[in-house]
Amino acid sequence: MIYVVATLTIKPGSLAALRAPAAACVAATRAEAGCLGYDLHVSLEDEQRLVFVEAWTTREALSAHARTPHLAAWRAASAPHLVERRIDVIHADKVETF
Repeated sequence: MIYVVATLTIKPGSLAALRAPAAACVAATRAEAGCLGYDLHVSLEDEQRLVFVEAWTTREALSAHARTPHLAAWRAASAPHLVERRIDVIHADKVETF
């Protein structure tokens, strides 16, 4: 099993515009093969900070997720609002950071 923590910083006032596209992506991702968990959290202290917490059976399942239409749609919808993105992929023996 691997975990992913994706932390996004968005522009002020962008949260409302991102709620629907994020919800669509979360729902579709949870139905993917290999997805064990996929949740989106908004920081209580800073609504410009979004954190996706994910669990996947394999790195291959995560790689397949990266090629899905619903993730492409989420990336397109969030791009105008994005300030910064950090993705940590946590394996049993290493951490990949993007």
